[in-house]
Amino acid sequence: MSKTNNNDRNLYYLNEVSDYEVSDSDKDVRGWPLKDKDGVYIGTVANLLVSKQDQRVVYLDVEVDESILRTNHKTYQSPANEGAHGFLNKEGENHLIVPVGMVSLNLEEEIVNTPMLDHHIFSGTKRVAPGSMIDRHYETQVLESYHKDSQLRFSDEEREANNSALYKRKDYTKMYAGAY
Repeated sequence: MSKTNNNDRNLYYLNEVSDYEVSDSDKDVRGWPLKDKDGVYIGTVANLLVSKQDQRVVYLDVEVDESILRTNHKTYQSPANEGAHGFLNKEGENHLIVPVGMVSLNLEEEIVNTPMLDHHIFSGTKRVAPGSMIDRHYETQVLESYHKDSQLRFSDEEREANNSALYKRKDYTKMYAGAY
């Protein structure tokens, strides 16, 4: 994670901002299990990430299960025309973010599902230490990982820190009712 000036910061964990709370019309999914499209347990929703500029939750912060941490993965790569790069997840990096538009809720069983993502994708996604400041570079890196088969491209505006253009993508269209 890169060092970001706190004045440039847009994303905050819900427990960091005392003036934000989950609305009565929504479900607080913290503590709920996250399962992939095949029903494989990925981890537990540890927190919610709020975009202060957009005044809404845009990510779930997930503590990844040990079984996913141990899974071998192919190194993350960007398309060949941009050059390939990789990453190594370090000891203690056991959290990842999932955009709210990529999940659905099973309210009856209190489970968060990712209908388009499987455990192989999660095992190959760059993770962070709990409570890490999330910057735009990490956000786009994660989205590229989740969309690696689609040759995802970001506009300059979407890559710009503190610009809410990124959150207009379908990945951020809330799949569960209500506002935070």
